[in-house]
Amino acid sequence: MNKLFIKYVTLSTFNNKLYKIMFLEFLKIPVGDPVAITFFMGYIAMFAASIFFFIERGSVDGKWKLSLLVSGLITFIAAVHYYYMKDFYVVTGENPTALRYIDWTLTVPLMCVEFYLLTKAAGAKSSLLWKLIGASVLMLVAGFIGEAFSDGSTAHSVKWGVISTLGYVYILYTAWYGEVANLAASSGNDAVKSGVRALAWFVLVGWAIYPIGYMCMPGGWLNTSLGWDSSNVDLFYNIADAINKIGFGLVVYSIATSSSKEA
Repeated sequence: MNKLFIKYVTLSTFNNKLYKIMFLEFLKIPVGDPVAITFFMGYIAMFAASIFFFIERGSVDGKWKLSLLVSGLITFIAAVHYYYMKDFYVVTGENPTALRYIDWTLTVPLMCVEFYLLTKAAGAKSSLLWKLIGASVLMLVAGFIGEAFSDGSTAHSVKWGVISTLGYVYILYTAWYGEVANLAASSGNDAVKSGVRALAWFVLVGWAIYPIGYMCMPGGWLNTSLGWDSSNVDLFYNIADAINKIGFGLVVYSIATSSSKEA
């Protein structure tokens, strides 16, 4: 009995030390590694943004509460994934490609949902919602295949990059000149008009950062022409995520508060 107790205590002590070592490894941020720093900053920034959106949801008019809830969910889902991605990167030094695309598969369609919610009052139909979600899924699935299953050839990178871009171009066109733009123009709400235009700028400029990271992968144009490698990918992706996801939410918050004041 005493021997079993001693073995249990010894094993427990060993496990505690192991957990402490692992915990310290997770907390160790390489000060000279901008990628690791942006992972931690992205996690904190998006978690803080989630709290802000959830709290402020109670201060806007009822018709905007769902939009702010979606904004909070976008940054919260991203924060949870960044929590795991930062640890994965610090411990392994590798790109958390699978975790990142799981994050995007959940959050990017929700960002498209924001366009639908903002123009719903102007007559947006559910078909618009599903077309935007479908385009975003095409963009992400093709991008994932291009990155995760790369054979290092330019042909593979370009093929799946072009397919991914088709989804992106559809969303971009819809936001600037298509159904979303037309509905915003006919909404009669200046806050919605300016807000949708601001979100369209995010799609044009902010989302354009992601292809830069994609082209750093083996076989990508920036990889073959400039020698940029996968170590640059996460830096571009982390910056783009923080700008786009938090920025999207702040635009929606601005529309909600402006419209609530007018009401």
